[in-house]
Order: sequence, then structure tokens, then C-alpha cells
Amino acid sequence: MRWTPPVLHVRYSVDQTLHLDGRGLLLTPSHFGQGPANSLADPALPPVLVYPAGYDSTAGPVTVRALGRLMGGTRASILIATGTATTSGELARRVGVSAATVSHHLSALRAAGLLSTLQQGELILHTRTSTGSALVNAAHAEGT
Repeated sequence: MRWTPPVLHVRYSVDQTLHLDGRGLLLTPSHFGQGPANSLADPALPPVLVYPAGYDSTAGPVTVRALGRLMGGTRASILIATGTATTSGELARRVGVSAATVSHHLSALRAAGLLSTLQQGELILHTRTSTGSALVNAAHAEGT
């Protein structure tokens, strides 16, 4: 995807223009999607764009060690786990720490511009920013 205001360009199976008309757009990463994105555009509902979530299962252990030296193991683990949109509770479960600890680290990572938080109704999701992903990818490329 590429954002060129006021247009979001998305690789899609057909050439299509979706006018939002002020309704907003819900971006939904999917672990089950592959290939181009799909849109769900019912004029009576908010538009939804479902796209494949990127996840590199080989990056985990190497990256945690490399980033851990820079920012600490827990914070590095949280940054890695936010490669896909994730709730605080799921992060706590994945990393094996309390919700309060996750909240503390999320605040620090957000303040550093490494992750962003999106609230959709009662659902709050955290995901890496492009800067956070660049840091994870650089640490993975180092292989240490």
C-alpha cells in the first residue's frame, strides 16, 4: 500500500476506485490472506480493506537478542510482536509479562515513534510504525 494524499493506492485484483465519502476506512490485517488486498464495500456499512499481514517467523530469536542489547529483551519482544496489529492482552501473553508491564513498554515505544495505537470502538490495537519495522529488519539483517 502507498498513501499519496488524498489517495490510498493498493495492489488489488481489479482496477477499482472506492469513494469513501467521509465514511473512513477500517484497515484489517489478515493472517489468512495472501496476494492482493480485498475490500468490503457495502454502502450501508463503513468500508473495510483486508490485506495480508506480514509476519516473518524466522526473525524472532535472532532479532530479540540483537534488539535486546539495545532496548532490553522485553521491549524488543513487544516491538517484534507488534509486526501485526495486536492487543495489549495478547502482547502480555506472547511476551510472558503482566498487562501493566506491557502498558509501560508500549508507552515508551509509542513515544519513540516505533509503534502506533489505533482504537476502533472498544478494540485497541498496537502495531509497529515503519520506523519500528526498519529497526527490527535491520537487527534481523545483522543476524546477531
